[in-house]
Amino acid sequence: MAEFQARRSLLYVPGSNERALIKAPHLGADMIVYDLEDAVAPAQKAEARERVAEALAGAAGEEGCRAVRINGLDSAWGEEDLAVFAAAPAAALLVPKVNEAGDLEPVQRALDEAGSRARIWAMLETPLAVLEAQHIAAAAKGAAARLELLVMGLNDLALEMRLPAGGLAARLGGARDHCVLAARAFGLDIIDGVCNNFGDEAGLRAECADGRRRGFDGKSLIHPAQIGPCHELFSPSEAEIAHARKILLAFEGLEADSQGAIAMDGVMVEALHLAAARRVLALSGE
Repeated sequence: MAEFQARRSLLYVPGSNERALIKAPHLGADMIVYDLEDAVAPAQKAEARERVAEALAGAAGEEGCRAVRINGLDSAWGEEDLAVFAAAPAAALLVPKVNEAGDLEPVQRALDEAGSRARIWAMLETPLAVLEAQHIAAAAKGAAARLELLVMGLNDLALEMRLPAGGLAARLGGARDHCVLAARAFGLDIIDGVCNNFGDEAGLRAECADGRRRGFDGKSLIHPAQIGPCHELFSPSEAEIAHARKILLAFEGLEADSQGAIAMDGVMVEALHLAAARRVLALSGE
């Protein structure tokens, strides 16, 4: 099995907040996004860019899952963000407002020209992005080969759809499901949108449980207090872990490729269940 990387939590950190930039890598989130876009006021864009560049330079060789959300390339700051961070020691560049596959091509070119190892993460946060999700995901097999992760942006999507505030995750269930299908069709991971009320743990837990049921790998977070509940809800339960161990034991000593199915507790278990069991155990840290 390929090396497994948990992606239960994606924590946004404002690029203009020096204290948050220092603390973020030690909070335990699976992924960190240094945010230059929505979390930064226009007057602070240049300063935030410098702060994030310094934070990444200070962690060179330890970038892990530290990504940078640049500003949109159609904004006043996007092109300079891309020029600065294409060669920075970041794990990925998160591209906002991706409406079609072609929006990722300039980022792919910039990373290629910089000789970077960084990957591309794409935000789906407009009605057009949801409709084009299949083609955006398919770019990972062609013009945007660095693409490895899709991220839902529910607030912007709701705004463009003219939805009233509150309960966005539930009311955007169809759009979210569609994007999960697109991600899986092309072997990509996908992260659910944020829970805006970071003081509402019960609401966060409900959204995490719903996201996991729909097939998301994890959830976007805006506050460190959300990390623990998110990890709990996106991690396998003890019952799931025990069942996965049982499947591995049942297949022990057998060649899965040559064994169509085996009986376990009166249920037929196939090689596909073995693959799922291995992923459950990897996610649990075994």
